[in-house]
Amino acid sequence: MNPLLKAFDTQYNSAPFTEIKEEHFLPAFQELIKTSEKEINEIVENKDEPTFENVIEALAFSGEQLEVVSSIFFNLNSAETNDEIQKIAQEVSPILTAYSARISQNEKLFDKINKVYTEKEKYNLNEEQQMLLTETYKGFVRSGALLNETEKEKFKNISIELSKKSLQFGQNVLAETNNYFKHITDEKDLAGIPEAILQQYREEAKERNLEGFVVTLQYPSFLPLMTYAENRELRKELALVNGKKSFNNNEFDNQNLIKEIIQLKQEKAKLLGYTSYANYVLEERMAKEPGKVKTFLNELLEKAKPYAEKEIEELKKLAKVDGIEEMESYDHTFYAEKLRKQKFDIDDEELKPYFQLEKVQAAVFGLAEKLFGLTFIETTAIQKYNDEVKTFEIFENGEFKALLYADYFPRKGKRAGAWMTSFKNQFQKNGENHRPHISVVCNFSKPTSDTPSLLTFQEVTTLFHEFGHALHGVLANTTYPNLSGTSVKWDFVELPSQFLENYCYEPEFLKTFAKHYQTGEILPNEKIQKISDSKNFMEGYQTMRQIGFGLLDIAYHTDSDKIGDVKTFEVEETKATNLYPSNPETIMSTSFSHIFQGGYSAGYYSYKWAEVLDADAFQYFKENGIFNPEIAAKYKVLLSSGGTKDPMELYKNFRGSEPKVESLLKRAFG
Repeated sequence: MNPLLKAFDTQYNSAPFTEIKEEHFLPAFQELIKTSEKEINEIVENKDEPTFENVIEALAFSGEQLEVVSSIFFNLNSAETNDEIQKIAQEVSPILTAYSARISQNEKLFDKINKVYTEKEKYNLNEEQQMLLTETYKGFVRSGALLNETEKEKFKNISIELSKKSLQFGQNVLAETNNYFKHITDEKDLAGIPEAILQQYREEAKERNLEGFVVTLQYPSFLPLMTYAENRELRKELALVNGKKSFNNNEFDNQNLIKEIIQLKQEKAKLLGYTSYANYVLEERMAKEPGKVKTFLNELLEKAKPYAEKEIEELKKLAKVDGIEEMESYDHTFYAEKLRKQKFDIDDEELKPYFQLEKVQAAVFGLAEKLFGLTFIETTAIQKYNDEVKTFEIFENGEFKALLYADYFPRKGKRAGAWMTSFKNQFQKNGENHRPHISVVCNFSKPTSDTPSLLTFQEVTTLFHEFGHALHGVLANTTYPNLSGTSVKWDFVELPSQFLENYCYEPEFLKTFAKHYQTGEILPNEKIQKISDSKNFMEGYQTMRQIGFGLLDIAYHTDSDKIGDVKTFEVEETKATNLYPSNPETIMSTSFSHIFQGGYSAGYYSYKWAEVLDADAFQYFKENGIFNPEIAAKYKVLLSSGGTKDPMELYKNFRGSEPKVESLLKRAFG
């Protein structure tokens, strides 16, 4: 019996990972699509008068098992993939896209939705029901429900092609990341790199049956080399390889894929009557249209650029001491670390012993308990997709709240970066509150034979960031799965994650967990204060970098007709934000997975927009106490509400006013 086609006989109905085999997925998808289409057909063929309950609500709860299996499969494709899973993904994605198109373009179904929508006044709907009705109606219209038959077919085919090409983009980046490693036999070539990192490189070499050291493009391996290696040629070599991912005119090259993806998105938008894909996307965001995004980013650019240029001048003075007349981008991290040590006497390697992964995890759990009354208990009763994954039961006042999977270390089958996702959404049905199964995935340095996993401070903030997203899912308390947790406007989704990062810089909180893994000694007060003081170090540079990504993203999705050569386009669209000479051999676009594989198309600006929200929100806490229970209770309402209300309304209910850009500028630049 296929374990994906029956009720999961596991605790909390969690995914039965140890029973699932690759060959189960395709037949499960095929069978569950049939089941879901049968549910849709029952809605369509129902002879009763269309109502909110028998159309909109029935649709919201349809395809439940298909949704669960899709979540399991695509999460594995990100965190535990292999050739077989990637092959299935290429086969399954177009099947799922075609299935979605059949639903969204079902005329009889849309007629019923439209009837309920136009007669909504007679149903006496509550606020969440009104939101579900509106979102359902708009979702169908935006998926081609109003198109004629020829246009519908074209829309469906475009969507299928997009799903295939987006998957291929990500697979190419993963292949390029995994296919490279640098084997170094002479330790002198690694001068400046701390012993703990050298040990990591030795163990990587040992795993490959090599003598000496191995550096890879995985972030915990690549970043320390760029930060500490005195060997400038080695830094240059690694930076070039990393900057050329999927830009090598080989089978994993993404240049043509980018143009094909953008062209397909533009065709999709035009079919629906939008001038550009950005106009199509932003209609459903807080920003509403591309002009506002460009204005927002350019205003920030104008404010940030003088600070960024001043920061780079400081770095250039340091580089000149080493005889470097022309600083390059591959010098930045090395000299930024030098300057940080000079200014704040902070050394990431010196700090790492105070940030043992388990203690940082305990701190973020403790913060969730203090703010929201949550408790976390590790369990071995939950099946896992990899032995490295840890699982936790989350309770509130003794009642089960959520399941958490924590997956912290790099693997060959795991894409780079860090993210939060879910295996099962929260929803309420037949009097039962179905609780969510949430996953946090990172790529931190693995423990070595004699050292636990020790985090850089940046990795500490990464864990808090992803856990902020996780809390959005954990605290979800809505009726419908498609309005639950992180199912909010995309430029609102980063508020909870970026908000939680603020606590990492608060001395009173840092003291509770920054303890040496061997001695238990608390990080000295002066170091804690320096971490707090260094919060805005290189803020100008980082802001310019994020603005550059945002402007490039919005340009791809508004000015698609200008894309000839991808590299030329990127240089042109980001030149206002460039602080170092552009290298003709490197490119960012071909590994820009956020917008070509993930969901940030025409939405990358949301990171900066969410910073406005999080700076404004945390300022509210700062003014009244960072653990203030009354404000925490109001913030908990915001998190638990998911997408049931307009995000600006949710924010104003919490804060009492709209967010102010000045809050971000004040935090960033004083």
